[in-house]
Amino acid sequence: MSTRDDILDAAAEVMRTQGFARATTKSIAQVAGYSEAALYKHFSDKAAILLAVMHERLPELPGSLMELIGNPGIGTVRANLTQLARTAIDFYVDGFPILVSLFSSQDLLIAHRRRMRELNAGPHKAQEGLILYLREEQKLGRIRRTADVEAAAALLFGACFQRGFEVNFTGIDTSDEERNAYAGALAKTLYESLQPVKGGGGRPGLRSRPVR
Repeated sequence: MSTRDDILDAAAEVMRTQGFARATTKSIAQVAGYSEAALYKHFSDKAAILLAVMHERLPELPGSLMELIGNPGIGTVRANLTQLARTAIDFYVDGFPILVSLFSSQDLLIAHRRRMRELNAGPHKAQEGLILYLREEQKLGRIRRTADVEAAAALLFGACFQRGFEVNFTGIDTSDEERNAYAGALAKTLYESLQPVKGGGGRPGLRSRPVR
């Protein structure tokens, strides 16, 4: 691993345990095993370290979405939603202490918003991506054409965000099995509300593919 990677790993640990406001470049450097001067060779300030941690050390939610958007009709809708829900749960559970750090400073929040606009990124992009995927599945007849996919996307990410809040607020330690079970239950409930109606849930004249 490079010095930069060591710094980001240390910063993620410090920010998760202490929060952004209390984390210092000195404490990050100590955990990483480098001098503060080494940090400034790679990052301009603590805010730049936070942004790098968010982009490079949180679970790959955007990557999972891009995979779904590019492969409608592959796998089952329920399985795809389960996989996405699990990734989103990891993103919010593991990243919640870092994400809320943005609100510790108005200047930091404004800078982050500006940076997200420059990158054409932000929390709304995940929901927009899922909507695109669900609409493609509607075209294929694998989701009921009258289903409100915008509401479905909001429900999935809203539930995952709530789970992240609960876990961090209560301090409970969730296992992989528990996260998988939560993701599976969430996807099952959501998918059941999206299933095509027997005898024609897709476009007129389009035979729906078998679903499970």
